[in-house]
Formats: sequence, structure tokens, C-alpha cells
Amino acid sequence: MKHNIKILNTLTGKKDTLKPIRGKRINIFVCGPTVYDYPHLGHAKLALTFDFFVKYLRRIGFDVFYLQNITDLDDKIIARAREKGVLPKDLATAFEKEYIGNMKMLGANSVSKYARATSHIKEIIGQVKRLQAKKFAYTIEGDGIYYDISKFKKYGKLSGRTVLQGEDAVTRIDYSKHKKNRGDFCLWKFSSENEPSWPSPFGAGRPGWHIEDTAITEKFFGPQYDIHGGARELIFPHHEAEIAQMEAISGKSPLVKYWMHVGVLNIGGQKMSKSLGNFITIGDFLKRCSPNYLRFFIAKNLWRSPVDYSESVMIEVKSAVEKIEEFLRKLKTVNSKFGTRNSKFIKTFEKSFYAELDDDFNTPKAFAVMFEFIKKANELLENNSVSKEDAKNIHSFFEEINKIFGIINFKKVTASIPSQIKKLASEREKFRKQQNWQKSDQLRAEIERHGFTVQDSDSGPVVRQM
Repeated sequence: MKHNIKILNTLTGKKDTLKPIRGKRINIFVCGPTVYDYPHLGHAKLALTFDFFVKYLRRIGFDVFYLQNITDLDDKIIARAREKGVLPKDLATAFEKEYIGNMKMLGANSVSKYARATSHIKEIIGQVKRLQAKKFAYTIEGDGIYYDISKFKKYGKLSGRTVLQGEDAVTRIDYSKHKKNRGDFCLWKFSSENEPSWPSPFGAGRPGWHIEDTAITEKFFGPQYDIHGGARELIFPHHEAEIAQMEAISGKSPLVKYWMHVGVLNIGGQKMSKSLGNFITIGDFLKRCSPNYLRFFIAKNLWRSPVDYSESVMIEVKSAVEKIEEFLRKLKTVNSKFGTRNSKFIKTFEKSFYAELDDDFNTPKAFAVMFEFIKKANELLENNSVSKEDAKNIHSFFEEINKIFGIINFKKVTASIPSQIKKLASEREKFRKQQNWQKSDQLRAEIERHGFTVQDSDSGPVVRQM
């Protein structure tokens, strides 16, 4: 199947056809976490969104290098380390380990390389030196080296803000009464007492927040690459600063061809965040729910739209996942070699499913196609109109879907049923056909006491573990 992928590009404001800079190779960078606390579901939304997208690109033949940074030094880390009486490095290392461990538990395993900020001090210093040489940077004595946004004529092209509006930046703004413009941001902070620092030609200190990303991406990708992903709230000033830095250094534009910004995760109508204290950690979530439920919850919503989390929504998610798994269990019971061939029906489903993913990675529409297929296929199963070969082909395609989204627990689908339970289900089926409902109900209750459920169908009882 030929794929013509279109993605809503923040830079152009429209759906652009994905055409990599170099053949089938796609370089993608996504802003990673600042590791000063336990990762929460907001982090999971961003990570899983790009896990799905990268796995899809690889599934259809692209060679994807997926790079994600780890901000392992910044003001928040230093402040939290002081609170806890530990070294910033030790705090960051512990929470980086927690984050990567959580990603493994969620099955978000598509990242090619995690790159720590502190492992790229040499590259950061190199970029600051070049910005100084090109007159885009200036020094404030006793403070640091700052980027002069008035010198970059295209500042604001991603967010649509002018330089004047740029001075209204409120996200992680670098405060200094000596700055030339309020929106100027720090490239290198001179060392303060009891803070981590590194030697440099312009004085001991540590990097600003924005410069780590361009230093890392230039090392791995050069001055230009294909896709940059991140949370929507990072468009300004963080991503605007990245553009200003790298395009000033290289003289090449654009830094990135396609910008993908993911919608926030809300809880109780507010963005889930550490600063608001309304977050649910990934670890706490996984104590109560299976990873595939969270993956389904994220995947069923459009990547660039805000999403509201609630316990009632997760109940719906669990029900939807179980509906898919129940359908796959039914397929496993098909034994007819002579059922009606439905190859055209199956191919139409596959084509429609992928077509929705190609169009701005529209997972809600793709999932709607999937559930409509399940509905119609269940009708065919009830009428014994599915051949064993068709059942195998359908099952195989759902395995392909799962390689991208990881929403199905195939261990539950293929779990072997104890012979004792099978015998009880068989006896119950005899009583059900005899319309002996009392005996049938007694055996159902007995099956459930052993931790299994039984569902009736025209092709026989379907038993599964509770």
C-alpha cells in the first residue's frame, strides 16, 4: 500500500505532505523531561504519542532516528535538590532512571537515543561561542550570556509573535534587569555558590535551558532535520528560541521542516502539571491499571488535541479494550475451512485504517474504522460466515495494529483455559440448549467462582479469564 502522509505543521499552519530531507531517513527530535520529580501522565501522553507515530513510520518503511533529550540540570533541579539535601546530579540521575523505567513499563521503546544535557557541555559552549562571534549574544557581568532577540529578524515565525510580543514571555523566563529586551534568554549562566558549573572561555557556569536542545540536535542531525515534537506549551518561547539560536548559527532555514505540537492532558479542567500539584504519576497509575489501557486512552484521541483524564473515561477504555480482546478470542474458535471468503472486506478495512493514519495521524478515525469492522465481523461470526483462513488474516492484522499501538494484551487473548473450566462450559452449553436455565446458571456461577467468564455465541461458548 502506498502512503501519502500529511501532518499538521505548526510552522506553516496547514497539513503538509511528509517528504524527508534525505530519502527514507527521518530524523525526529522530541523534547524530553526535566528530571526533578516523578513522571506523570502528562509526560506519558507526549511520550506515547510519539511512540505510536514513530512505530507507524517504521512500519510503513521509513528509517527513523528518534532522539529525545533529558534535561538533567536546571533551576528546578537545583531547587529540589536543596530541599532534599542532595546533590543536583544525584537527584537528576534518580528521576531519569525513574522516567526511563516508566517508559519501559509503558512499552514506549521507540527512542533511538536519550541525550543528557550535561553530556553535551562541549557542544553547548561551542554554540555560545559562535553566537557571540556572529553578534547575536551579549554579556551581562555577574549574570550570564544572553541572546538578543532583536537581532534575529525572523523571531516569532513559529508562534506568530513579534519581537515586541516576545518580551511578554512568561514560560521559564530568565529575569535580569540588565537585559536589552525582556524576551532575551540566557545562553550561559555564570556560576553561583553551591551550584554545578563547568569551565568555559567566557567564565565558569552552566547552560541555559534552550541551548541544550540545539546543541544536541546539531551533534546528531546537523543544522537541519525533519521533525521536532513537543508539548504545545513549548511553542513559545522554548521552540522559538531553538529556531533563533540554530538558524543564527548556521544561516540555514528552516531548522526543522515539520513541527508537531501535542495537546495537553487535563484533569478536572486544568492542565495536569507538577506546579499545580494535580498530577497522577505513571507509577501510581500502573499500580491500578494495565499499561495497554493507558496506551489506548492516549491513542483514541487526536495527538494535537487536549485530552481530559478521569476515572470514568478509564472505565470506558477498559470496556473498549475488552471488546477488542473478546473479538480476537472469538476468531480463535473459528474452525470452518469452508466459510464465506471475506478477503475484500478485510482488505477494505486495512486500507481504510491506514488511510486515516496517513491523514494527520488521525487515530480517533482509525479506531472508529476498527470498531465498525469488529461490529460487522461479529455479525459474520454469529452466522458462521468466516473461514478459518479469514480469521487468521484478521488476527494477523490486529497483531500489526498492536505493534504500533500496544493496546491489546495478547496473553489474555491466547491464555489457555484449564480443562476443568472447559468441561464446565461444555456441560453448561448442553443445559443451555436444553433450556434448563437453572442448571445453566449454576454452572455459569461455578465458572465465575474459578475466575473465568463465559459468553454465548452461535459457534459455541467463549470462555476467558476474568
